[in-house]
Amino acid sequence: MRTAICSGSFDPITLGHLDVIRRAAACFERVWVCVSPNAEKPSQMFTPEQKLRLVRAAIRDLPNVEAELWPGLLADFARGHGACAIVRGVRNVTDFDAEYQMALINRGLCPGLETLFLPASASYQHFSSSMAREMIRYRQPLEKYLPASIIPLVEELRDKEGGSHHGQ
Repeated sequence: MRTAICSGSFDPITLGHLDVIRRAAACFERVWVCVSPNAEKPSQMFTPEQKLRLVRAAIRDLPNVEAELWPGLLADFARGHGACAIVRGVRNVTDFDAEYQMALINRGLCPGLETLFLPASASYQHFSSSMAREMIRYRQPLEKYLPASIIPLVEELRDKEGGSHHGQ
């Protein structure tokens, strides 16, 4: 079975992320979404468990896609799940440069593990989780940025926290 990994901190998962996951799901028999707590991003809006809950709600209609939290190295996650590829969305040359470096590191850690770059769909090129967090924080309409299936949950989590989220 050809298995791929889509990874990220998903704080929160956006329509751009979901687009890449859907496209990977069309190319592979199985896709694991690896939700990684990102120590290099200090201002996280959601806890790792909340992010996993949001991702699972977003991918619910994709029968060959599952999500899991993973605090370790992505190469170890890929090895443990029998993946042959990591699929990464890239919006621009800055993304490509960073992803290329990570691809070399992952291949060094796990020989034979390929990284496939999917160019962002034009309608999502300007999307980022940080932009989505601003829309959430300032109570803007979220339909253009987040999967419809997670919007009620995002609003519930935002309102429960009274506007102050994890890591702020």
